[in-house]
Amino acid sequence: MSIDLQPLDAPVTSLKGVGEALRLKLTRLQVERVADLLFHLPSRYQDRTRVTPIGTLRAGHEAVVEGEVSASDVVKGRRRSLLVRLRDGSGIISLRFFHFSPAQQQQFRPGTRVRCFGEARAGATGLELYHPEYRLLSADIPPVTDHLTPIYPTTEGLHQARLRALIEQALQCLEAAPEALPDWLNTELRARFSLPELHDCLRLLHQPPADVDPDLLANGKHPATRRLALEELLAHRLSLQQVRQQIQQDGAPALPSGRGLQARFLTQLPFSLTGAQRRVIDEISADLAREVPMLRLVQGDVGSGKTVVAAMTALAAIAGNYQVAMMAPTEILAEQHYRTLKEWFTPLEIDVAWLSGKLKGKARLDTKAAILDGRARMAVGTHALFQDDVHFQRLGLAIIDEQHRFGVHQRLALREKGKKNDQEGAGGLTPHQLIMTATPIPRTLAMSAYADLDVSVINELPPGRTPVKTVVVPDERRPEVVARIRHACAEGRQAYWVCTLIEESDVLQCQAAEATRDELTEALPELAIGMVHGRMKAAEKAAVMEAFKTGELDLLVATTVIEVGVDVPNASLMIIENPERLGLSQLHQLRGRVGRGTTESFCVLLYHGPLSVNSRQRLAVMRETNDGFRIAEKDLELRGPGEVLGTRQTGLAQMKIADLERDADLLERVAPLAEALLATQPEAAQPLIRRWLGEESGRYGQV
Repeated sequence: MSIDLQPLDAPVTSLKGVGEALRLKLTRLQVERVADLLFHLPSRYQDRTRVTPIGTLRAGHEAVVEGEVSASDVVKGRRRSLLVRLRDGSGIISLRFFHFSPAQQQQFRPGTRVRCFGEARAGATGLELYHPEYRLLSADIPPVTDHLTPIYPTTEGLHQARLRALIEQALQCLEAAPEALPDWLNTELRARFSLPELHDCLRLLHQPPADVDPDLLANGKHPATRRLALEELLAHRLSLQQVRQQIQQDGAPALPSGRGLQARFLTQLPFSLTGAQRRVIDEISADLAREVPMLRLVQGDVGSGKTVVAAMTALAAIAGNYQVAMMAPTEILAEQHYRTLKEWFTPLEIDVAWLSGKLKGKARLDTKAAILDGRARMAVGTHALFQDDVHFQRLGLAIIDEQHRFGVHQRLALREKGKKNDQEGAGGLTPHQLIMTATPIPRTLAMSAYADLDVSVINELPPGRTPVKTVVVPDERRPEVVARIRHACAEGRQAYWVCTLIEESDVLQCQAAEATRDELTEALPELAIGMVHGRMKAAEKAAVMEAFKTGELDLLVATTVIEVGVDVPNASLMIIENPERLGLSQLHQLRGRVGRGTTESFCVLLYHGPLSVNSRQRLAVMRETNDGFRIAEKDLELRGPGEVLGTRQTGLAQMKIADLERDADLLERVAPLAEALLATQPEAAQPLIRRWLGEESGRYGQV
């Protein structure tokens, strides 16, 4: 059959048989142009390269069978179905169709030869194929395919056969005009990084020869898959670098002179700064003195004193007569920051405002007015700070806490805030950005997920912090753990009990937390026990946390919602149930909720045996070290990047082919490859980004 060849950059509607309805279905798969079909790769393959005799088939096997129709009838049972009996020399099998047309029924006349493919199942007539793919055999029908059959990710109403036919057309367009899909990694780069050619990779992945190693294909380890994954990671990196350049093209206020205010602040602190804090503050001061927006990520382990660093940075902006916005992911955390900063800044006569979703009516209007006319030098809140109705007079610095809960898009939203809302004489400058996280991120991941940021690390704990001792205890010793809580609370201390569930269901988590609370209330009637979980309203959660903080509650039963969080110096005992279900980074974050005071603190990992080798390794790491970076490296090794980064939240656009977990080893190669590409063929960067991020490429990471 002749196919009307179309240019690869033409819309998919230019292909034969693609109307508006089909276009919409393809758009759901992010396929808009003919070339997009080539990058829509199979999720698995079927072997249809040989015909299997019917007599040798077993239930559960997928196979191609060929035979002659001996009978075809419409059978009435619970559901009407068309039953076709097919025989070859070795045996008989039934084909059963629940959805069929009269025309289809006519096709299966006795004596007609049919080739079909499906999974054999045990049915009412012996072995049956339900809704197999089939074709009627005539004299000119080709033999079975010579390559494995691809199975593509699809969407409702779009069948495999249709999708295959469209991709076949796209491959023919590529064959006819290979120059239409340039390989942006030139011969020299490919040789230097030992990469196969792009077209060869695409052909192989859509039509793998029968002798290709099926395991390599299935696991995404085939060189062809790896080449495409590397190219996609490269496009993401280039795009993040562009975001950075885009932001840094703008002017930012130079803030060189905060020393006097900072010195006054330091004299009133009851503690002195660690060497690591001083180093990071120096790195930030150097950024702030330049007239380009700072984009800096500060990583510090739980309790390393990031808030002091944020306060010092804020004072540099306030001394330069600019405003500061500080955003945290939860109301509880934002409120904690607000109280701390208000306590620190009031003696310096600096007004700190508070803005969150729950602030309503007159209080909200007053706060907004104070931000607009510049009375509020600093505003602390949740993402409510970024709503359109909040206007700053002169926003010079934005601090974002717990970056992994926000995306790249906040960085671009801020840029707009600076441009729109600097009304008097600030000339629409872009605010400096300081981003903080208590999730230590291994270097390789930081390179890929935060390629647009400079990274500083606070790698020392303040003096006086006692390292938390971690013990690993099986579930059978639960009564001992309960006795331990009783003892700690009798001595005037407080404890956390964290419930984890494998299902990410709020309902189940909430039920588990409630059941645990009831059980502990029964076992410890003398204690005041509170509970927080994800289904509670923010105000309820905040009230319980406050009661715990002020010491009204002895024991707090919680789901992992407390991971990011609240500082309760009196809490010295934490029990984490089923710790084997959580990632190491998450366990480390949770553990950091205790050990905030000078009392010796303990974390009890209450596991449910038997443990797998992997779980045993992970819990051993927790027992051995309190170093968040070592833990993150181990987490990366054992669980993969998705877990460490919480990829869903990072703002990284969805990957089509690359998998941060599977392709972690490629990340090391991405930075040198990006460098080499920009040095030798900078013109290739934009088309590469467009190929992999499509329309998203210009607004990478925005909501």
